[in-house]
Amino acid sequence: MPFRRYVALGDSFTEGVGDPDPALPNGVRGWADRAATVLLDTGDSGDTGGTGGTGGTGGTGQVGYANLAIRGRKLDAVLAEQLDPALALRPDLVSIYAGGNDILRPRVDVDTLVARYAEGLQRLAATGARLVVFTAHDRGRVAGFGALRSRFALYNELLREVADDLDATVVDFWRLHEYRDLRLWSEDRIHMSPAGHQRMAAAFLDALGVAHRLPAPSLAAASQPTPRERRAETLAWTRTHAVPWLRRGLTGRSSGDGLRPRYPEYVTALA
Repeated sequence: MPFRRYVALGDSFTEGVGDPDPALPNGVRGWADRAATVLLDTGDSGDTGGTGGTGGTGGTGQVGYANLAIRGRKLDAVLAEQLDPALALRPDLVSIYAGGNDILRPRVDVDTLVARYAEGLQRLAATGARLVVFTAHDRGRVAGFGALRSRFALYNELLREVADDLDATVVDFWRLHEYRDLRLWSEDRIHMSPAGHQRMAAAFLDALGVAHRLPAPSLAAASQPTPRERRAETLAWTRTHAVPWLRRGLTGRSSGDGLRPRYPEYVTALA
């Protein structure tokens, strides 16, 4: 196992929203937990050979996992709140996805957004840790998101350039076409379902070259709604999810208000 200290940063994507588990911090599991379970189980009791001294993992051979992500956070908040704590943990593996909540806002300068993101990524890469970033998914085929497709495409291309410059590993969510299956998404159409998180955990480990035996997601039988049923679903989604999200944005509130990071220090085992 080449990695001993894994830190995950970001927003709801990395916190695990859409993959509920009431027994876990903030009531969610998520792809990062699922991937970390593989990393933790793969670790042995030998000498790490690394710098150690952090979160109780140094020199013991144990693999440590921290997750600082909080739902609803925009890019500047992720960098301001999570970057320094992540650096203090001295990771040798760090993943981050940020900026998606900014792109969903009515106005955004994507070039400026990614330029700020690049500054944070440079600080992470300078530690020598393996850096993993994610492109955004292509949600343009989903009702309610078509107008934002070009924004996400530009974000992705700019991010790929930054990743190339930093020799970062890219999990190219945009090109994971199986996510066109709505069964990999929760009913809010924004967050992955448990099956989607399971698939993302495998994609993350595959990108790192870490062997795993994560099973393929278990999917219910696909439904074929009629046009009338699709319209009714979109109307229900608008009332239940889109309107409350817009209301929070207009009032300056966030779904992550009052929440703390799920694992602010290294843990060496997960439930």
